[in-house]
Amino acid sequence: MDDGRPDTERGGATVLLLAIGLVFVLFGTFGAAIAAAGMAGQRAAVAADLGALAGAARALDGGAMACASAADIAGRNGGRLAGCRLDGLDVLVTVEVVFTPLPGLTRVASSTARAGPVRG
Repeated sequence: MDDGRPDTERGGATVLLLAIGLVFVLFGTFGAAIAAAGMAGQRAAVAADLGALAGAARALDGGAMACASAADIAGRNGGRLAGCRLDGLDVLVTVEVVFTPLPGLTRVASSTARAGPVRG
């Protein structure tokens, strides 16, 4: 029934639904960025742990061989060896993983691990 008055609310629900949808997209995007950061941190920790173990297995061959082995394993696990040193028979490695949580935003997650013989 048309009483001659203009319909001022036409399209209001559409704009509201678009705004709510945008909020959900933004929350989802930031949630994915936080998840990516957590996963990169875990990947760096795993690469550091495995790199330290690989380096410790070659510790008797010297620091260069131990660090080369650690770098190889860290690289195979998605990381980059940022630091490595031999302390007696212990190997201390630092691994970095580069990740992009949001387009145009690059970050680095790092982790350090130590491995060596069991001491009693």
